[in-house]
Amino acid sequence: MKNENLNRRDWIKRGFLTAGGVTLFPYVTFAETAKVPVQLDVNGDAVYSPFFKEYLPENLREFPILEAKLNANENPYGPSPMALEALKKSAAGGNRYAWKELFQLVDKIAEFEGVAPKNIMMGPGSSDLLEKTAMVLFMNGGNVVSADPAYMSLIRVAEAAGGTWKPVPLKNDWSHDLKAMEEAIDSETKLVYICNPNNPTGTTTDAAELLDFCSRISERVPVFVDEAYLWFLEDGTEQSMVSLINEGKDVIIARTFSKIHGMAGLRVGYAIAQETTLDKIQKITRAGMGISYPSVFAAMGAMDDTEFLESSRRQNMACREYVYESLTQMGLEYVPSHTSFLIFPIEMEGKDFLKKMTDLKVGVRAFNFMNRNWCRVSMGTMDEMKLFTAALGQVLT
Repeated sequence: MKNENLNRRDWIKRGFLTAGGVTLFPYVTFAETAKVPVQLDVNGDAVYSPFFKEYLPENLREFPILEAKLNANENPYGPSPMALEALKKSAAGGNRYAWKELFQLVDKIAEFEGVAPKNIMMGPGSSDLLEKTAMVLFMNGGNVVSADPAYMSLIRVAEAAGGTWKPVPLKNDWSHDLKAMEEAIDSETKLVYICNPNNPTGTTTDAAELLDFCSRISERVPVFVDEAYLWFLEDGTEQSMVSLINEGKDVIIARTFSKIHGMAGLRVGYAIAQETTLDKIQKITRAGMGISYPSVFAAMGAMDDTEFLESSRRQNMACREYVYESLTQMGLEYVPSHTSFLIFPIEMEGKDFLKKMTDLKVGVRAFNFMNRNWCRVSMGTMDEMKLFTAALGQVLT
């Protein structure tokens, strides 16, 4: 059993060291969240599992000038006009804490989600809430079951806190292997984590099957469903697991204003869960403390701007279709995406691919999973996607 009293100094030390003891600085230019802790291989690449690794740039401290920054799943169109107006009007209040205003935002979110305010926990982005959940649940060990590949934020922090990861490979159609995940649960499992749509693959798992899985499994162990990219789906509301909250199920659902709302730099997200589950987390952390006063108002403005959300969704889909057509013309395969990014295999070494794309001022990500090298490209503006396809043509020919 791990020491329950994990002090702050030990946490920081463990969080920013690789297994080899080499400090890895957060490379914010290349990722939407720092990976902590990270096991590096002999080439300096991040190894997540025997089947999943990420190619990292040679120098993580460099911040190259990019004409198309397509490596962090940021919305190039936001924040919305209504969010910006609210941000401007509230900026003078930036000297104040936003407790009263945060309650107003919680009430607005609760009404939108169809749950009680007591079921909402705020945080500066959904990654923060993933990590806080991992800190609290895995201080005394245990394991987390998730897909492989998966979004690694919760998993890395769970390991840093004292837990272990039980990865379950995605199925051939890139959906979660729910049967295998259920079989992987044992007496030490503290959490099942599902990212749907999944990052880094951009793929979804059938909503009806997932709802049945979450309903049943949450009777045995909590299930965390990360729905950061759900609103890029036209029927996202129908595919959400949030209905399980009012059924009393022990599920946690994460949402963020960073993606379709275009507020990645303003840092607002929330979790929806049973009050008892949120109480466990908030006994140790103050999740909403990290949200600034102006960001609270920007989030409330963003929720009202449905026209912006539809525009973002529509333009994102148009860029995806353009990239699909371009890849097909180049003779490249791709995995159909339901998100603001997509993946496709590349027949060259990932680190070299990253360097060549960066030299052409285009930022992307590169992974190895399923024994192949892959590029993950975020959807930018149409002009940025044309820069991407032009650079890709130069690099791969």
